[in-house]
Amino acid sequence: MPGYALPAVPVEVREKIARLASERQAVILSHYYCRPEIHEVAHFVGDSLGLSQEAARSPAKVIIFCGVHFMAETASILCPDKTVVLANSGAGCPMADMIVPEALAARKRELEGVPVLTYVNSPAAVKAISDVCCTSANAVAVMRSLEGRRVLMTPDRNLALHVQGLVPEKEVITWPGFCPTHHRLRLPEILALREAFPGAEILAHPECQPGILGEAQVIASTSGLIRHAAESPGREFIVLTEEGVLHPMRKNSPDKVFHTPATPMICPNMKKNSLGDVVSALETLSPVVKVPEGTRLAALRAVERMMAVPRD
Repeated sequence: MPGYALPAVPVEVREKIARLASERQAVILSHYYCRPEIHEVAHFVGDSLGLSQEAARSPAKVIIFCGVHFMAETASILCPDKTVVLANSGAGCPMADMIVPEALAARKRELEGVPVLTYVNSPAAVKAISDVCCTSANAVAVMRSLEGRRVLMTPDRNLALHVQGLVPEKEVITWPGFCPTHHRLRLPEILALREAFPGAEILAHPECQPGILGEAQVIASTSGLIRHAAESPGREFIVLTEEGVLHPMRKNSPDKVFHTPATPMICPNMKKNSLGDVVSALETLSPVVKVPEGTRLAALRAVERMMAVPRD
């Protein structure tokens, strides 16, 4: 899409957000899956854990998180002395809702002694009773770091199956969770795209189902897919992940062409975040997301164990 045009953000809105952020000593974080206009007013755009790490490094006293609830919780885990505000209080995550601490505790009793590896796309209370966390970028390295042959991986079964294929020496026990946005893709649609655009490189997020991943040339985290699209000598791509990545991809490479499935790859919760929400969050400093200290400390241990694992 040569000459990709950036989304129009009214000058008065952009200036108001910048002024309020300065007055509030706030940093505005946007996940890649949020609307393009949110990207354009944010101080940082990234994936969930990367954004929380940016928040921890920032001298800002207030974090305005444009994303979903578990992401704001992760920011609270890493930044206990900062005020964390979720821009839209209704922005949740269906996959994170597919696991609760009571159910995980029961499964742990059934699998006594089996370590629990939990994807960061999960509630803080679940992280708190997990042994270690992972992202889609480091899941393989974290899995290999664990002692013992059997590991319970929660909550995304598609990511767990992908990791199992790359770490065959482990027995990965899955949890029946998934991302509805990625899970809805079907193989015939991908085969049709491949036939229509035979020269295009297929990029997929590991939250897609195994059959979909089997057709991809590149399987990577959100940040990894964006980085690959920018660095690849290829000029044409089929992108199998949430459509929010198209904005940074086209912004980075306006001369490249990106194809998407006919099935809408849209996370409705991420898209709830609006410029109006950002303004309101800055004006009211609400709704605040605060993880209770006991839960926070336990979850922090799981996150820190992940961060201590060397990258592959």
